[in-house]
Amino acid sequence: MSILSQVNLDQALTRQDYVEQLVRHQVALGQLGYQVYVQKRPVVIVFEGWDAAGKGGAIKRLTEKLDPRGYVVHAIAAPAGEDKTHHYLYRFWRRLPERGQIAIFDRSWYGRVMVERVEGFCTEAEWRRAYREINQFERQLVDFGVVLFKFWMHVSKGEQLRRFQERQAIPYKAWKLTAEDWRNREKWERYEEAVEEMLLKTSTLTAPWTIVEGNDKWWGRVKVLRTVADTLARELNFSPEILDDGADGKKKGKGAKADEKQKRKKQE
Repeated sequence: MSILSQVNLDQALTRQDYVEQLVRHQVALGQLGYQVYVQKRPVVIVFEGWDAAGKGGAIKRLTEKLDPRGYVVHAIAAPAGEDKTHHYLYRFWRRLPERGQIAIFDRSWYGRVMVERVEGFCTEAEWRRAYREINQFERQLVDFGVVLFKFWMHVSKGEQLRRFQERQAIPYKAWKLTAEDWRNREKWERYEEAVEEMLLKTSTLTAPWTIVEGNDKWWGRVKVLRTVADTLARELNFSPEILDDGADGKKKGKGAKADEKQKRKKQE
């Protein structure tokens, strides 16, 4: 059984749950973004996924409450100029964040084992070798102290078609749809094969993939924000109080824990 066939694309949120969880995690990320700066930890967030799967929408919500001085978004297209004359990882090395900064990649070095593989822009030997190169690259980042996230935004073929048709029909969304999107859709099965192998060979203990169920955009956005917030809280050893679910008996932030300790001391 394939990896993608096991993804439950029926996951969804009500509007009320979406708004509540979105704001909650955005506020938490604002605090965590400051801790990234204070603790001087570099953060790399990679977004890959099907066309119209919600990468842009997720990135927009992820960055809304972040200090604009603390992050940069790299929209990755075909290499050009100097980038084209070097090894394919060169252009990503030179775009890595300094300590205390966040770099978000809208598409990434995984183009070597997807687009370049399917479209024939590299040889078979090159894309097969790339799995090892990418794993070593990511291991070097993590060993250096980078907090690394990798999101695969997943939608069904039917949902993608619905979004394509919506973009085609709504003037202010039409710019998002290109002839290349339709050509890629015709190669869905070939891309799916490449994605399956990519997930299998590059989801490591050091740098695991997070598959985001994206048929419901609200669910997908919240899952991205929750994953980033929870992981940063753990890596930075800092829990924003807004993530405190003390009333429900769930995770508590440092502030709530400190208050409880003070109460116990007074009782003693």
